[in-house]
Amino acid sequence: MVSMSTTVQVLTPSGILDSTKAGEIRNQVDRALESNTKVLLMDLKDTTFVDSSGLGTLVSVLKKVRSSSGEMYVCSINPQIKMLFELTSMDRVFTIFEDREAFEASR
Repeated sequence: MVSMSTTVQVLTPSGILDSTKAGEIRNQVDRALESNTKVLLMDLKDTTFVDSSGLGTLVSVLKKVRSSSGEMYVCSINPQIKMLFELTSMDRVFTIFEDREAFEASR
């Protein structure tokens, strides 16, 4: 986990985002929220594939972040993950940036 500032936390899961990674990601998000993080950036540059349980994890994390008055963004998704987001309409649920630089430029 890399911190850009006290209020922005960047999580960079790697490999396949599925049920085996869900607990780890939820724990990282919980720790970020406990440290008063208000903005969470899920940088998927090292994520090769997201299955349905991984997508469910992202949605549950988004709900948790929003319920604690925070914001969550996603960046650096590969074409396969982009297609999954579009097929499931998650591209309308998540704010997606092309890469971390695009996210930082929007701040």
